[in-house]
Amino acid sequence: MEATPEIQAEYLANRLRKRDRHLRKWARREGFEAYRVYDRDIPEVPLAVDRYGDSALVFLYERPYEKAEDEERAWLNLMSRTVADALAVAPGKVFAKVRRRQRGLSQYDREAERAFELEVREGPCRFIVNLSDYLDTGLFLDHRTTRAMVRGESAGRKVLNLFSYTGAFTVHAAAGGAGSTTSVDLSNTYLDWTRRNLELNGFASGVHELVRADAQRFLAESAARGRKWDLAVLDPPTHSNSKKMDDDLDIGRDWPGLAGAALDVLEPGGVLWFSTNARRFRFDPSLLPGTEAADLTDATIPPDFRGRPHRVWRVVKRT
Repeated sequence: MEATPEIQAEYLANRLRKRDRHLRKWARREGFEAYRVYDRDIPEVPLAVDRYGDSALVFLYERPYEKAEDEERAWLNLMSRTVADALAVAPGKVFAKVRRRQRGLSQYDREAERAFELEVREGPCRFIVNLSDYLDTGLFLDHRTTRAMVRGESAGRKVLNLFSYTGAFTVHAAAGGAGSTTSVDLSNTYLDWTRRNLELNGFASGVHELVRADAQRFLAESAARGRKWDLAVLDPPTHSNSKKMDDDLDIGRDWPGLAGAALDVLEPGGVLWFSTNARRFRFDPSLLPGTEAADLTDATIPPDFRGRPHRVWRVVKRT
């Protein structure tokens, strides 16, 4: 028999307090302010809870069974109040959303107009996050370690960030001493967000290029013009059917062509950081001839995440 919502809330509160005590010390030691506190730890409470400084974001995962909408809303409101109390967050700074299976770029669609923004620190970088208006906040916390790795090998390099979203990889590359960066995305909204993130970190010069373009077309045109970079980040959506793209994207089907095109614009010895969150993705290094690929998935998943929220390969173009 399922526990009552009040008992579920009590279980959640106990778990949140215990996890946050542990994680807050760790986050402070590592130098960041945003981390995941809870992720479906209790089967009856299918939530993810992320702390962003003095605010929190609550995601309700889609249930495997139907629940009346008003009942679900009341339950989620109770859990949100529980999160506020357990994490000592003001109720007005807890934002609750429902995470359903996404198609295309729908996870980037604007859901509200409240514009509740704040700045959070991640190592030597700071980022603007929006907890109210979109399903995602502008900063994917599971790639925290990946971004640090990219920062660690960006010094003096020309860095290309494809499907750049809000430019978190770009900012880390710039912080790591990149000679220049190029961020490519279809959305003016997210390119402007990237610009704001760069300016927030003191990187406002012309060496940080922002390009509104379809990544596949951009790569083809860059190859034709002979443009080259030393390091590229490729973290595409699993699916995209944006009207702004030349063709629909299915990463399971299209990844060899996309990764190959990214490798084509790298200098010999250049590095491609390729990532996907597609659960059934199969990586075959034989489809990228002339390269050496290392699976760094386990090394890039931070301690506040469970399982494999993403997969990452570091692919080197042979000289």
